[in-house]
Amino acid sequence: MNNPPHFTWDDLQFFLAVARTGQLSTAARQLRSSHATVSRRIDRLEFTLKVKLFERNPRGYVLTAMGTRFVETAERMEQETERLRADLADGSMAQRGLVRLSAPEGFANFFFATVLPQFAAQHPHLSLELVTIQQIMSLSRKEADLSVVLDEPKGGPYFAEKLTDYHLQIYGSRDYLAKAPAITCREDLLEHPFVSYIEEMIFAPGLDYLGDVHPRIKPQFQSSSIFAQLTATRNGLGLCILPYFFASRYPELVRVLPEEIDLKRHYWITCHRDLKQAPRVRAVIDFLREAVRGEDTRFVPPYVTAAGPARRARES
Repeated sequence: MNNPPHFTWDDLQFFLAVARTGQLSTAARQLRSSHATVSRRIDRLEFTLKVKLFERNPRGYVLTAMGTRFVETAERMEQETERLRADLADGSMAQRGLVRLSAPEGFANFFFATVLPQFAAQHPHLSLELVTIQQIMSLSRKEADLSVVLDEPKGGPYFAEKLTDYHLQIYGSRDYLAKAPAITCREDLLEHPFVSYIEEMIFAPGLDYLGDVHPRIKPQFQSSSIFAQLTATRNGLGLCILPYFFASRYPELVRVLPEEIDLKRHYWITCHRDLKQAPRVRAVIDFLREAVRGEDTRFVPPYVTAAGPARRARES
């Protein structure tokens, strides 16, 4: 009679690390182990379970169909393990581990990076990876633990909570506007070069806003980077639609048609529902919520009379 399969939680940690990263070396770094040890643990787990969990190729490890199914089981066990650790440890020690956060470039560089010292002080045992190439990150494939997004997820096993509204207006540099034709109405905008996103590389509907200003605007300079757009605008290349929370930092930038054009968008924090209660993930969600709440005036400018952003949570 064959013995039933036997494996330890330790083996599942190695499995999940490889499943989430697709790379032995990255998983080894996260687990503070070696490439060889991770490979050996995966081989042992596959031998014990008598199933193939990964396809090996030159680019890394890719989950098989059985491996994908096994991820759900392993993550439930991970969640219960983290809950047990939280019950056994004090609050600060329970929040340990690595969290990968995906966020838009503007939010990451011009807001979150500015509050990182507070985050580090509050959570000294948490390591953070901040990814701003959002269009290639996927919560469903576990490429990120958390994402700040512009559009609320529709369907799927995700938790989502609105962090804040934010406002955008048209900006131009003082030098550019001093030499350019006067702008008194929307039609005048057609006489000016615009800086914007590359249309086919817009990864969220919330970033496609030129049409909201005027359907006939054609950008002269396009970039996938909002930082590049900001730099081009500051250097007088033309007009650009920019978020108030960072454009207002630069005194050389002037709002154009401020009484007529004001766009509102939203930032959401979202994660896979199974990860929502993991202490390390919960710590980042709670920190972001409080950090944004304490900086409402950075996102909602004084010329907006609304009382403030409404927040709601939804599990879909």
